[in-house]
Amino acid sequence: MQDTQVISSLSTGPVPDSLVAEARGVALRSVTKKYGPVTAVKELTLDVPAGTYCCLLGPSGCGKTTTMRMIAGHEDVTSGDIYIGDLKINGLPPAQRNTAMMFQNYALFPHKTVWQNVEFGLKMRKMPETERRERVGEMLELVGLSQFAQRKPQMLSGGQQQRVALARALVTRPQVLLLDEPLSALDESLRVKTRGELRKLQRQFGMTFIQVTHNQDEAYSLSDQIVVMDHGRIDQVGTPQEIFSQPTSQFVARFTGDNNIFPGQVVSAVQDTQGYLVQVETAGLGPLLCRGEFAQPGTTAACCVRADRLHLQSLEAATVSGPMPATNRVTARITAIEFTGYITRVSLALEKTGVEVLYKARTTDWMKDPLNEGQVVVLDWAAEDCVFLPH
Repeated sequence: MQDTQVISSLSTGPVPDSLVAEARGVALRSVTKKYGPVTAVKELTLDVPAGTYCCLLGPSGCGKTTTMRMIAGHEDVTSGDIYIGDLKINGLPPAQRNTAMMFQNYALFPHKTVWQNVEFGLKMRKMPETERRERVGEMLELVGLSQFAQRKPQMLSGGQQQRVALARALVTRPQVLLLDEPLSALDESLRVKTRGELRKLQRQFGMTFIQVTHNQDEAYSLSDQIVVMDHGRIDQVGTPQEIFSQPTSQFVARFTGDNNIFPGQVVSAVQDTQGYLVQVETAGLGPLLCRGEFAQPGTTAACCVRADRLHLQSLEAATVSGPMPATNRVTARITAIEFTGYITRVSLALEKTGVEVLYKARTTDWMKDPLNEGQVVVLDWAAEDCVFLPH
């Protein structure tokens, strides 16, 4: 039976010294993992600075979980090196890496109490009972579970069980905490609340967190650093703001946001005070303008614009306003209007090509002058809002 009481919030005070270990960075150098003829991770090089909250983000099968398991020592490296701080950990058993891992299903002992679950790792390390008692008590106080110390996991809610698993991982004072999709078993409202708690704990401890997720909203809200992976390789590393606003490939643009992507060939790249203004000739739409790095004319590329950066207006309004300089303009027909609460999503088909595009607006803005399914409209967007994708 699940507990329905509201548990106390996380402690807002400083973390006791007995629970804190000095954070260490993680470095991977040309790491490859093969399973027979299958290469799960290929030549992966990455630096995660000490004290960073890093999310490995990507679709199923991209290699992110394999990467984390190699750091933890649950998978052997086929080639390459992994370092925690200055220590090369290749070949070291998990217990000697000073890491802890929080699993997706929490892996709590059902026959043990909350206290016993949290204490387990310390007992395995043969810590004296007095020190164990002090450290477990401090940890349960920190995560707001002191009043549930003698309950079994099945008597707790999903969110409470998640806290037990987190406390069990942190109580051993790891230098790096590895989290395997820790929020996937929670409902949406609890997931949002719990990810805030994770971020708060990471900041309190100052510890290096590396989390696997396929949820971009989760990665955006938690991370200092996002590593986007595809087919065993790193496609882009950056801050949440960089990944969201400046994707560097078509894969990242498609996976991490509601981006409209227009492939074509580079016509020109002209440098000005803001960088390069790149013109891309797209099939059926003609030239589009975007911002990016220099590219040789004739090379295959694409440009993309986020759904929330488009400006949508009726044909009549567009005729009056006319296009602005360095602005892209196309006509499209509304095919569907989806109310999702705060945001309204509008699907459209381009008149010239039939290609589907997406427009997003705040519902309050959309309702001021709503348009209808089947209506032909004009879409405008500035070159400054259009990102050049070289591959």
